[in-house]
Amino acid sequence: MMKIDAEQVRGATVLRATGRLDGTSTAEFEKTVTDALAAAGQGRVVIDMKGVEYVSSAGLRSLLLAAKRAKGGGQPFSVAALSPAVREIFEISGFGSIIPTHARVEDALGA
Repeated sequence: MMKIDAEQVRGATVLRATGRLDGTSTAEFEKTVTDALAAAGQGRVVIDMKGVEYVSSAGLRSLLLAAKRAKGGGQPFSVAALSPAVREIFEISGFGSIIPTHARVEDALGA
């Protein structure tokens, strides 16, 4: 199960995700992120993943789709505050070189 809360911080949309990003939560995650990207216009979107404990291959696919959609629209998009387990998944899969990652949400907002 995944929960996502949206918040406006310094002109950016921050999506605070908690739970597991896996096959059962990707449809809701993709809709929430797609809606946030559309609502933000050209504004920055950051996914705060501090509360995400696990990301499956389906979850990685969802993140990749979001990054591609943002890039296609010329929108800044990144993830921040990855837990050690999720950071390891990003490193092993090579996603750290595909999607901008930041240690903290504040770093993502200042970038």
